[in-house]
Amino acid sequence: MRFKLILEVNRKAFGNILPINYQYEQSAAIYKILSRADKDYSTWLHNNGYRMRNGKAFKFFSYSRFKIEKYKVQPEKGRMQILSDTIEWQISFLPEKGTQSFIQGVFTNKVFEIGDQISTVQFTVRNIEVLSSPEFTKEMTFRTLSPMCLKLRKADNKVDYLSPEDSISPYILFKGLIDKYNLFYGTNKIFNIESCQMKVIGQPKSALIKIKVGTPQETNVRGFMCKLKISAPIELMRFLYESAAGSLSSMGFGFLEEEK
Repeated sequence: MRFKLILEVNRKAFGNILPINYQYEQSAAIYKILSRADKDYSTWLHNNGYRMRNGKAFKFFSYSRFKIEKYKVQPEKGRMQILSDTIEWQISFLPEKGTQSFIQGVFTNKVFEIGDQISTVQFTVRNIEVLSSPEFTKEMTFRTLSPMCLKLRKADNKVDYLSPEDSISPYILFKGLIDKYNLFYGTNKIFNIESCQMKVIGQPKSALIKIKVGTPQETNVRGFMCKLKISAPIELMRFLYESAAGSLSSMGFGFLEEEK
C-alpha cells in the first residue's frame, strides 16, 4: 500500500538547508514515527506477520527521495537549500491488514526532522493520501524515484555495485526479488527466473550515496537512476512495485513508479 505525504517545511525551527545525503535519515524518521504508536504499532506488526517463521525480520517499507519543486544545490558543502514551502514524499508498506487507517493515524500532523550535525530541516505532515496501484501486467515500464542498488558479493567478500546494464544485473534483481517474496509470504514458490527480463531504457545515471554519515559505520553505496522495462509474472511484478527493486529498499533505494 502506497502513500503520498505532503510535508510542510518549518523554516523557523532549524532553517531550510538539507544534506544531499539524507536517505538513511529518512529511514530513521519512519522508524521513529512508527515506534511512537507503541501498542498500536506492535499490534499492527503482529497482525501482518512481520516476524518470519524462520526468525528473520523483514523490512516492510520502502520510500522515494523527496520531491522538491524548488531548491538550490550547494555542491561544495554537500547541501541543498529547500526553496519550496512544501515537498512530496512517497512511502510504500507491504502489510495490508489495517495499514491504511494505522498509517494515516500515525503520520497525520506528525513533526519530524531530517539532517545531520551540520544542518537539519524540520517537517510537518500536512496531508497523507493513499495512492492507487497501477494495473499490473506481465510487462511494465518503470522509472526509479530513488537510486536502484544491485549488489554482487565476490569471493573475497567485497561488494561490487552493478550498473543495471551489466549482463548479470537481471539475474541479481530477480533472484533477490524471488527470495524476498518467499521470505515475506513464508512460502517456497518456484519461479522460472529465466523467463523474467529487465531492459534498461536510455542511459542510467549513477549516484553515490553516503550511509550513516559522520559515524564509524559510514559507507558509500552506488545506485542508479534509470527507466526499466520489466517482464515477469504478475504476482512478482506487484511485489516488485510494492517492495522496491534491488537491495537496501528500507534505506531508500530502488523505489519505482510506473512509466506510462
